[in-house]
Amino acid sequence: MSDAGFKRLTRLDDARERLFERVTPTDRTTTRRLEAADGYVLAAAIDARRDVPHYERAAMDGFAVRARDTFGASERSPAVLARAETVGPDMGAWVHTGSDLPAGADAVVMVEHTDEVGEEIEVREPVAEGANVAPVGEDVAAGTRLYGVGHRLRPSDLGLLKSAGVRDVETYDPPTAGVIPTGEELVQSEPKAGETVETNGLTVSRYVERWGGEATYREVVTDERAALRAAIERDLTKDIVVTTGGSSVGERDLVPEVIDELGELLVHGVALKPGHPVGVGIVEGTPVLALPGYPVASIVTAVQLLRPALKRVGHLPLHPQPTSEARLDRKIASEPGTRTFARVELDGSDDPVAVPVRTGGAGVLSSVALADGWVVVPERREGVPAGETVAVEHWERLP
Repeated sequence: MSDAGFKRLTRLDDARERLFERVTPTDRTTTRRLEAADGYVLAAAIDARRDVPHYERAAMDGFAVRARDTFGASERSPAVLARAETVGPDMGAWVHTGSDLPAGADAVVMVEHTDEVGEEIEVREPVAEGANVAPVGEDVAAGTRLYGVGHRLRPSDLGLLKSAGVRDVETYDPPTAGVIPTGEELVQSEPKAGETVETNGLTVSRYVERWGGEATYREVVTDERAALRAAIERDLTKDIVVTTGGSSVGERDLVPEVIDELGELLVHGVALKPGHPVGVGIVEGTPVLALPGYPVASIVTAVQLLRPALKRVGHLPLHPQPTSEARLDRKIASEPGTRTFARVELDGSDDPVAVPVRTGGAGVLSSVALADGWVVVPERREGVPAGETVAVEHWERLP
């Protein structure tokens, strides 16, 4: 598919596939203390090192007893046991939930089914052997495989691992990305006439962190071939290099040429809107993504290309985008052959209505920052009519 300034636009799925062919999952690992391992991906499987629980314990507050001493007990004819510190024939010992079951006991009578009369216990309901007792290994048996390679640890996982005797875990190191904003008009401070505050690099670097990576947010690089070369070469030690701006076909859009000079430009121009002036390259084995300078286009291409690439590098799970259904308030226009990401707001009603913010305006950052999500119009369709039920992708919720 052709577009102004581009001889041919690559389908998004094809561009992603070409990128993935050159993305190598990291083999760097670190042994981390369990307390510091939340969110990391396991590089080695973990088995339980001990039973959980590792002792027979009371599952209720009450009296530990021999079950056979309670047989036949009822409200009218309770079993009478002696209250003691140990358990023997016709004896009961007080236990709290989680207490070690005393020797000789094989059941626990719930406190609400008993009455204490002096030094005696009246049991009004019989219990079977094992009643209200958590046996050794009931939760987890020693040697049980808990998590395999590739599992991303969650807070609940850390609790289970600690209870099972695990103190250290081997995890993959997070994927790293050098984020390089480019453009001679960009500034980090108060802008003068003709200057623009740098936002793309900041936004993309924070997405890298949210998606499980470690970002190095670089200073702005001007639109000069030598400066761009040096900036890209400096970050080839990272897993991925990301540039923002200078990716189109204008006189000052030098990034794709520099990537091709340093290595190989795999893709330049993708059939998506906004974001078609995106480039994908490889330099000395390191993937380089040239994201467009327009803020919305930069975000769209980061979600569609950078996020899955980071996940692949870091062995991180790539969850599908969370969606909700809504009725479209008015028509969304799109071009056949182009995948369109139309920003929408939801009205918050029980029968949600999606109101398009705009399909164009790739430079209007507020249109995406204030949106509730976007509707993806596939390449085969020419727009979506008002009233149709659409899937709204909540891309900001993506981990």
